[in-house]
Amino acid sequence: MNRKPLPIIALAALASAATACASVSTEPDEVAVVYNGALGSATKFSKCVNVSSRDGVNMSDNSWTYPAGQRTFSFNGAGDAEAKPIPVVSKNDVPLTIAGVATFALNTECTTLRQFHERIGRNKKAFVYGTETTANSDTPDYSGWRTMLSVYFGEPLKRALDAAAQEFNGEDLYNDPAIKAKYEARVGELFPDFMKKAGGNYFCNPNFNGQGECGNVVLTLQKPVPPQRFVDAMASREAAKLEKAAQQEINQKVDIEAEAIKRLVDLLGQDGAVAWRQADLAEQQNDLLNKAVEKGQVPVYPVPQNNPLTFPLPSVKQ
Repeated sequence: MNRKPLPIIALAALASAATACASVSTEPDEVAVVYNGALGSATKFSKCVNVSSRDGVNMSDNSWTYPAGQRTFSFNGAGDAEAKPIPVVSKNDVPLTIAGVATFALNTECTTLRQFHERIGRNKKAFVYGTETTANSDTPDYSGWRTMLSVYFGEPLKRALDAAAQEFNGEDLYNDPAIKAKYEARVGELFPDFMKKAGGNYFCNPNFNGQGECGNVVLTLQKPVPPQRFVDAMASREAAKLEKAAQQEINQKVDIEAEAIKRLVDLLGQDGAVAWRQADLAEQQNDLLNKAVEKGQVPVYPVPQNNPLTFPLPSVKQ
């Protein structure tokens, strides 16, 4: 379609409107990038707008606003979570499910923020405001931000969780808090590398304020959970270990008793050992009887000496 050339007066009016002043404002948890878009010139980067700021721009400029400050990526399956618990497989092939939360901040250092916008943010619509799409809206749109996180944050996290799980036994991850802590630390070491491979490490420690060291994302993992069949199997193995230990203790006592009897036979002879054993048992029975009498468990009736009183024996049914 052919378009008629505008009169010189109209062109001048447009140029004047393009250079009129406007402003970009950010909240305490927002940053923005601004690009020049004047009539007849190529779009090019202009500046970053920090948190809690209002900067003047041209009416023809475009701006995109992104979340700043502490953010979370939850993978616990809750209603407002970004993802479900993540499945992994341990070194000894035990399947586990990992739930938790990652706390982070977008890297808002201006050069890095511009790079993020040009490589990922604009393409994935990760901004919460943009003059090209939400110029008339006062409500931030986080749908694109969540979609971006699922790809450039969630996928590297899955790979880091699974790669780290390959270095530990499933039973240890499930039962040993110290091993679980080592696993969590290992995931934290692997995660930045996987993010770089996915498109760039644009996520920092939650305390990052746009200056200085970016730092690492903070991961908080819940106890890894295997399928119920593995829990039951581990419980059965533990019960078998306890039973085996108890039997070994009984066997040890039997061996000690047998050795004691052998030494007694060597010392007194077989008949002497039997007699000694019978006397020992009789003494134990007397001790038990005396203790029972003391506790009132056995009734005692005094009988005068030389009294002809007799007690009938209990009858035995044939």
